[in-house]
Amino acid sequence: MPQLAGLPLYFENPTGRLYEHPDGYAILTYNRAPRQLATFQAFLQHLENLLKRHGWNKILADHRQMTPFTQEEQTFLHEHWLLLSHTVQKGMFSAVLIPDEPLAQLPAEQQTPHPMRVGELTYHLFTQVEPATAWLRSL
Repeated sequence: MPQLAGLPLYFENPTGRLYEHPDGYAILTYNRAPRQLATFQAFLQHLENLLKRHGWNKILADHRQMTPFTQEEQTFLHEHWLLLSHTVQKGMFSAVLIPDEPLAQLPAEQQTPHPMRVGELTYHLFTQVEPATAWLRSL
């Protein structure tokens, strides 16, 4: 993970932490603990507020410690946050950090070295921080 010490902590709740990176993107780190849907929704609302506050459209999302999304969380992400929250904003980009082992277990179409798209979000899976941050800087 990029050095988080010294970066402004924007928001924190049991879901995780949101940081402001001086290179113009938000960093989100998920906690390991199970999440409550309302807390998860609040976390994403604060992420949206952070992005809008700075006019940013890039996220470094660290999923390496998190428990998998529940069906309710996936539904909220796909039917609300990714589709409704960002339709008035320019396209969103997220470099998603995942552990090595789960990457190997993903379906072949998700193991691509190329970005994928869901709604207004273009995301790219990474197992290492350096290529993830380099991709965000290249956008």
